[in-house]
Amino acid sequence: MEVAAASGIMAAVNFLHTSPTTKLTVSTTLSTPCPWLSQKPNTLTPCAPSSVPRTNFLSVLSRCSTKPDTDTNNETDQNPTLQHNSNSKTSSNYPSQPNSNEAISSSLSESPPPPPSISRGLVFDLGLTNSWDSAEIGSPVVKRFLSDDEERWYMWYNGSSSENPCSDLVGLGISSNGIHWERGNGPVRSSADVGLVMNCSQDWWAFDTSNIRPGEVVIMSSAKVRASNAVYWLYYTGYSSENVNFSDDDSSEFDLKNPERFHIYNLSGENGSTGKILKSLPGLAISQDGRYWARIEGEHHSGALFDVGSDKDWDSLFISSPQVVFHGNGDLRMFYHSFDVENGEFGIGIARSRDGIKWLKLGKIMGGGIKGSFDEFGVKNPCVVRNKKDGKYVMVYEGVGVDGKTSIGLAMSTDGLKDWRRFQDKAVLETESEDGSWDNKGLGSPCLVQMDGDGGDEWRLYYRGIGNGGRTGIGLAVSEGSDITSLRRWTGFHL
Repeated sequence: MEVAAASGIMAAVNFLHTSPTTKLTVSTTLSTPCPWLSQKPNTLTPCAPSSVPRTNFLSVLSRCSTKPDTDTNNETDQNPTLQHNSNSKTSSNYPSQPNSNEAISSSLSESPPPPPSISRGLVFDLGLTNSWDSAEIGSPVVKRFLSDDEERWYMWYNGSSSENPCSDLVGLGISSNGIHWERGNGPVRSSADVGLVMNCSQDWWAFDTSNIRPGEVVIMSSAKVRASNAVYWLYYTGYSSENVNFSDDDSSEFDLKNPERFHIYNLSGENGSTGKILKSLPGLAISQDGRYWARIEGEHHSGALFDVGSDKDWDSLFISSPQVVFHGNGDLRMFYHSFDVENGEFGIGIARSRDGIKWLKLGKIMGGGIKGSFDEFGVKNPCVVRNKKDGKYVMVYEGVGVDGKTSIGLAMSTDGLKDWRRFQDKAVLETESEDGSWDNKGLGSPCLVQMDGDGGDEWRLYYRGIGNGGRTGIGLAVSEGSDITSLRRWTGFHL
């Protein structure tokens, strides 16, 4: 089971379900000094939005705050603080699930199966015509939870509607096997519902007023917290309406955009064109059930966790696709991507934090591949997983060729910091060669899940696929046993 936590931040948050997204200001005090974090954060200061009575939020949060603890390996009932346990199969880390007696939204539907001749690997297609995710979907964040008697899969993803195709929102789908998914056509109506779960901010000054896309969901848990009180931390990319001026004369054969739009723009692009780049920054929201979210305002004036770099820095244009990994006590790593103007390539960088809120950037860790490689023009949308067997780090990422074609690459590291080595400079998953295939134009936004328990030793790779006309979907590739380099598109269960 994929469960990640920072030690001693809060045990649970009981949200007032007045709206799918509210806003809080939270920072925490560090309990021990940290050599790579020079400034001390402020103490915990909740700030309720004007639409919700301040006294209610203060009384709720005051009951949920816990004293920071430095022991994350203690799994006994004597430790009430948040814990990280990637191998736990107990119900204490199992999220809330639909109750057979609870009303489910009438918009609930199962993703319709596409024609088998062109759908190899496709497990999640576009929504119905009038649904919130009918125009485009992507950025899958998939988590698998195990209890004593069943398993449950959650997938957060971004989507846009045909009525508003240039505004991405965040939704949730659920599954019992990670293959067949239930989804909702509209906003969730209860803590057991599925569908649209997070909208763009309505605050004019915020960094996420135009689009939002999920990057990672980290789950906090405690031995003394009931299963229904697990706290989800959603790291996401927020886009504002601020345009970033950038003109590329000769380094690429396609139009650089942020965010990318596949169903609207021509994939081929034009040389020397000026890309429409919206400034994007990393954000954080927390939830008790994975459906109703409260934004956490970071130190940046827009509410983001941190800002882009200076004009001379490699990440001066935008920050995108934050993905967070728990390394150890008081050590969280965030991987993200930007476009390195000086070197003319996409790159992946890393930031570090003790509390998951205040971050210190450590710099760029990966750039473009060798000449002629599938990722010569750069790397983006990283997903990093710590191997449960040997403790090493595995990164899957979206590699960009000089012609704009995107494929899935693989890199490994022993420490998860800067010692990243590509796998033979070859893609581990490429586009289908058949013209009619649903993902024959590009692959990206990978999400890696390591199976355990009854799932065997295989790896599952979820990804966004692009087909003819820019049509998008979410696909699945599975490894042959524990060999992550042998990924093949899912074609069905083998008995």
